[in-house]
Amino acid sequence: MDFHVSLAGRGDLSVRIYRQLRDAVLDGRLRAGERLPPTRELARRLAVSRNTVAVAYDRLTADGFLAGRVGAGTYVCAELPEPKPRKAPSARGPQPKAVWRSLPSPAVTAADPAFDFRVGIPDATLFPLGTWRRLLARELRDTAGFAHYAEPGGHPGLRAAIARHVGVSRSVRAEAGDVLVTQGAQQALDLLCRVLLEPGDRVAVEEPGYRMARLLFASHGAEVVGVPVDGEGLDVAALPSRAKLVYVTPSHQFPLGTPMSLVRRTALLAWADRAGAVVVEDDYDSEFRFSDRPLEPLQSLDRDGRVAYVGSFSKTLLPMLRLGFLIAPASLRDALHHARQLSGWHGDLPAQAALAGFIDEGLFARHLRRATKVYADRHERITTTLDRVFGGRLRAVPSAAGLHLCALGEDGADLEPIAARAATAGAAIQTLSDLCGGFPRQGVVLGYGSIPLDSIDAGLAALDRAWGREW
Repeated sequence: MDFHVSLAGRGDLSVRIYRQLRDAVLDGRLRAGERLPPTRELARRLAVSRNTVAVAYDRLTADGFLAGRVGAGTYVCAELPEPKPRKAPSARGPQPKAVWRSLPSPAVTAADPAFDFRVGIPDATLFPLGTWRRLLARELRDTAGFAHYAEPGGHPGLRAAIARHVGVSRSVRAEAGDVLVTQGAQQALDLLCRVLLEPGDRVAVEEPGYRMARLLFASHGAEVVGVPVDGEGLDVAALPSRAKLVYVTPSHQFPLGTPMSLVRRTALLAWADRAGAVVVEDDYDSEFRFSDRPLEPLQSLDRDGRVAYVGSFSKTLLPMLRLGFLIAPASLRDALHHARQLSGWHGDLPAQAALAGFIDEGLFARHLRRATKVYADRHERITTTLDRVFGGRLRAVPSAAGLHLCALGEDGADLEPIAARAATAGAAIQTLSDLCGGFPRQGVVLGYGSIPLDSIDAGLAALDRAWGREW
């Protein structure tokens, strides 16, 4: 065999040998009837184990490229299989429903920018990875405990731990049986859509608001209607008639950051009871609070079983864990468990068990205290700099929680090209108009979860220069 096999590159060695021999057969460098070296000889040439070469030969034989002759060796087949297409199938195949064709393409995560003001990303360096590794390893030692399918509600220990935690920290009224563990808040919203919405049902969302929730509701065929948000939160008087579901972020409105006033909360609950609607309360990042205790969540004020409370550990821990929870009215519990079982069953049980230990051992509360102090310092630095440097151009919306703050445009400048110029300088900044539906507003949303304190000034300087100014 004159053909040379190279092991340069990445990936499994047997796969690389297989691909190179296959391609050599297909393009004629290895001809029909040509004898290949014995596995032992080729392994010696390549300085790999004989088994590695044998695996590649076996796969080539199974795919019809090689044939073994007893006592004579391995040869290239005279008749080769039809080559498999290397391109994706034609777009003329089956088509998705119209709603999926209307949605924007999924966002691709870019490389980490020099000045990362992206929204909703916590500081990974604050996560106690060593502790998490220990807890997860402890759970994985008991493989017998995870050998069977479990309840769709999730790991019992985690459900109980979540109920205790939100009861103390957020005054949420729930027992372990009320908690449904999900793979993040997005899955919780998807489950609610599955059990509540028919195509054409009307869903009210905050304007501006969380774009991924808006897209999810639309994907279920809902008519999504934006409702204005002011200094007191959602304008209940502007809610559309016949809305079957209302999605709100009352503790820390996304993206403006203002909490919903008690008057508005009471009015929203009364409206939901009259309309027979469900209120979805997304409490996505209010664990990080820098001043006074927040107002009671809608769920704790609800007396008519209208509120579904959604929480997530993506902001408080790490997005990669994909862990969240849903506490819904008792009337929806069975349907939600059926939907969870049909769509994903119960998720990653070892990770759920590890998180239960993380909460029960007080490690979660300790992590929150440490992270809150770090984020409070960053929040203060951005607020101070906006007031000092961007006066007359950007006005920070008062907020006292979370991983981001919003600043409204005041000088009439179009902030889209300004943000684009800042991005070329390495500062990733989201504009408020990206989070609006039919009523664009000028402003920027500055996340501070993943930007170090000592990088904030330089990052905001890049935004300042994007206006055509120099520090």
